[in-house]
Amino acid sequence: MAKKTTYDASSIQVLEGLEAVRMRPGMYIGSTSRKGLNHLIYEIVDNAVDEHLAGFCKHITVTLERDGSCTVEDDGRGVPVGLHEKGMPAERLVYTTLHAGGKFDNSAYKTSGGLHGVGSSVVNALSTDMDVIIKRDGAIHHDHFSRGTADMPLVNGLLPVLGKTKETGTRVNFTPDPEIFDVTRFSATEVKSRLHETAYLNPALTILFRDLRKEEPEEITFSEPDGIIGFVRDLNRNKETVSEPIYLRGSDEGIEVEVAFQYVSEFHENVMGYCNNIYNADGGTHLTGFKTAFTQVMNTYAREIGVLKEKDANFTGPDIRNGMTAVVSIKHPDPRFEGQTKTKLDNPDAARVAAKVVSEEAPHYFDRNLEALKNILSCAERSAKIRKTAEKAKSNLLTKQKFSFDTNGKLANCISKDPSKCEIFIVEGDSAGGSAKTARDRDYQAILPIRGKILNVEKASIDKVLGNAEIKTMITSFGCGFSEGYGNDFDISKLRYDKIIIMADADVDGAHIGTLLLTLFYRYMPELINEGHVYVAMPPLYKVIPAKGEGEYLYDDKALEQYRKKHKDKKFTLQRYKGLGEMDPEQLWETTLNPETRRLRRIEIDDPGLSNDITDVLMGTDVPPRRAFIYEHARDAELDI
Repeated sequence: MAKKTTYDASSIQVLEGLEAVRMRPGMYIGSTSRKGLNHLIYEIVDNAVDEHLAGFCKHITVTLERDGSCTVEDDGRGVPVGLHEKGMPAERLVYTTLHAGGKFDNSAYKTSGGLHGVGSSVVNALSTDMDVIIKRDGAIHHDHFSRGTADMPLVNGLLPVLGKTKETGTRVNFTPDPEIFDVTRFSATEVKSRLHETAYLNPALTILFRDLRKEEPEEITFSEPDGIIGFVRDLNRNKETVSEPIYLRGSDEGIEVEVAFQYVSEFHENVMGYCNNIYNADGGTHLTGFKTAFTQVMNTYAREIGVLKEKDANFTGPDIRNGMTAVVSIKHPDPRFEGQTKTKLDNPDAARVAAKVVSEEAPHYFDRNLEALKNILSCAERSAKIRKTAEKAKSNLLTKQKFSFDTNGKLANCISKDPSKCEIFIVEGDSAGGSAKTARDRDYQAILPIRGKILNVEKASIDKVLGNAEIKTMITSFGCGFSEGYGNDFDISKLRYDKIIIMADADVDGAHIGTLLLTLFYRYMPELINEGHVYVAMPPLYKVIPAKGEGEYLYDDKALEQYRKKHKDKKFTLQRYKGLGEMDPEQLWETTLNPETRRLRRIEIDDPGLSNDITDVLMGTDVPPRRAFIYEHARDAELDI
């Protein structure tokens, strides 16, 4: 059939109902990976939390069912079931129509997380089945959907009634559609983390989590009456603290602001922002207002008590926030986000009100708690000294090591200077590095060999990090600097490569090297991960060579098992690749370098709070928490395929 090349009126398609969601799911839930899968649960939970914010819901139950579905139940008012002016029950309109819901009626919800009114309908569209039970107006109402389409017959234009009740609330059960998602098994760890966060942000709310998929069903109740103070305390539970959690609260212009923060001896900044219970992964105006005002307040105090002399420059924002763990939570009647997944808040008034609350309330606290003030300013002093040391190390790094096509046999750069087309492979060992240099496409593929395992930056000081030869080479090669608060000069616009690809052997040592590299990127260049530039190459483990026919690459033991079952009556030779250096250049190109045939896994951060915690536990200096984590999760570990 000839390919259509004209662009006319017939080229314009109109997608009816929820067809657009099924065709472009990433526009609504971010991705079709496990991250997007879990997001389905969060959309339904957020609706229940909105009922709590409106004052009508105290309990939410989230159940991961044995059949792979999820059930979310609340004791709110129940979705309205009366006949809508559109000619259908209001509930059916909510679950089948984009931008339909009570979030647009200020009398129904003063604040809400479900800004766009698409959550319920999107979950419905991306599920094979959705079953809805509503307790309202003294009756139990029922509806059912298949891939977004209602298939429950109405009774006189209304939902069928199953019985009577004095209770109120909504129960939604849905099964993710395998035609849409790469995987359909929810991650209990990530869901529990999100629900626990929600409990911290809503101290009067109780959330019950149940996982019925295990041999021994798991049941956990999340109830946090201390709110975000308890949240900050929990984030720092394995760290040496410098201060008690500090809590600030205030409101203006209809916006409510809560801030809790605590300092630890480790010099990492962890400031998390929430708007209407939604985590804003990319921050936003509320965090800008908090940071700006807090920096001004602390510099004023530093001069008043003599920590900073007249000739001294002010502490920078990163100086003051080094060692800080903070949660900034606001309730906004009309939030504006960048994207449906609400990763960044965009309201100018949020910055203004957050700054005002901090400017007024922080002095009230520190005037009565002078010792806490001195401890925090002491952290800022130490941070400033380390920053100056880091700036000297950075200056030496830039002057001594220049970017070139091949620096003492290290970086073998590509010819192209267009970052959007270029990619760099970080390869362990001279053998694999040599093969990669020969196999690559020199026009746009650069090869950076490293020797063995790099420094574990989670355990090292900044001067040791910047003094490490392998790390210096990477920073220089990437071209965008580094962050972590010590000058914070990272500039993603200067990145020389669109893809940074970790290419390590498929064994324990290779996995360890990859983990150390990811820890470096996560702590010192997090924007590389957040902007989707970091990948892990997936080289094959085996090559099977049959007696007749062409050979085939197999990428894991599961694939080998399936091959043996499929070819159990045929003879073949099995080649096991112990390392990338065992492949000749042609094989390496075909399996790992060629964009047409290779497999890459992009690194994403699903839950920043959980990621920070796990990185600290697994890569930090404290052994007992690491041992406990491994024992607890060993049975739950799943091999990537």
